[in-house]
Amino acid sequence: MSFSLGRAAAIFTKELRDYRRNRFVVMSMALLPAVFIVLPVVDIVSVPAQVASPRLDNRISLSLLYMLLIPAFVPSALSAYSVVGERDQGTLEPLLSTPLTKEELLLGKGFAALVPALCVAYAVFGVFLAVAAGLAHPVVRSAVFASSHLLVQLLFTPLIASWSIWVGIAISSRSRDVRVAQQLSVFASFPPLALVALMSFNVISASTGLALGLAAGLVVVDGLGWRAVAAMFDRERLLTGG
Repeated sequence: MSFSLGRAAAIFTKELRDYRRNRFVVMSMALLPAVFIVLPVVDIVSVPAQVASPRLDNRISLSLLYMLLIPAFVPSALSAYSVVGERDQGTLEPLLSTPLTKEELLLGKGFAALVPALCVAYAVFGVFLAVAAGLAHPVVRSAVFASSHLLVQLLFTPLIASWSIWVGIAISSRSRDVRVAQQLSVFASFPPLALVALMSFNVISASTGLALGLAAGLVVVDGLGWRAVAAMFDRERLLTGG
């Protein structure tokens, strides 16, 4: 059977509809961003102008790193629910009995987790920038709007989210409990985040070239992730519970 974007789009629409009906998913998407925006906003507004430049950069990097937790954790919670949640609701068997390829099913589920996560992450980042522009000291404001900080945030948000999604779906397809799948998915979302943190705090000497190179590497890894998860997605095992 040939790949069909129409069938993948149908799964995407179905998943978004299911998310709206799931109270846990809605609460996770509302509360996690709220938690992760409070500390960065308070910190950036309270930074005194006389803070030395290295310390100022570290504080801003930490604030931005908090917001990168959103594209790591929100999609991991959604994707971890994607398969084991269907099993708990009794909708997995009818779904797997449809004429969908594994790639279509996973792509639809993956984008259904990616789009809300990006909307939330960029909205929170926009709030952070608006607060910095309106309330932070001019010295702090200039440091926040430095091109390197903006590049890391804009570039790595979708890449970290994509990593979390494919890892989450892989874990979800092998789990029998939603909570266990979500906990494991959160832990598995840390590797790219740790790499960005090392760059943000200059443990790894950061440069535009390095950031773009790492981003390109993550693009390849995320693309291979879809194929890898599809290869391990066993319909028969999922249907029989083996």
